[in-house]
Amino acid sequence: MRKDVERLVLQARRDLENARKNIGIEAYEVTAFLCHQAVEKYLKAAWIQKKRARPPATHYLRELGSGLRIPKRLARNLSFLNPDYTVARYPDAANGVPYELYDEATARAKVKAAEEVARWAEAVIRS
Repeated sequence: MRKDVERLVLQARRDLENARKNIGIEAYEVTAFLCHQAVEKYLKAAWIQKKRARPPATHYLRELGSGLRIPKRLARNLSFLNPDYTVARYPDAANGVPYELYDEATARAKVKAAEEVARWAEAVIRS
């Protein structure tokens, strides 16, 4: 595995681990943001490994997934996670206070969605 891919995967795993931990302290908006970040890193690592090229300079998960031909069932996960790059952090993007928009059930669903994409990306990277 290329060093740049390895570093992205290691950080993606850590982001996902920290997303899970933030559920325990009721920082659900942080969980959502970290899920987005983990998936973005996984997709960029898969892009580098599979295409032997730099990924697009974007945070748009659907664009990255489309370029990797992610399965349709997982593309839904990308749509679910994509808004959290901004909504989980910025009141103007959230039209409110971000931490008030997320609850435990939503945070757990975000983690589940990210874990599904992570499993797929890890398989792509290993292949």
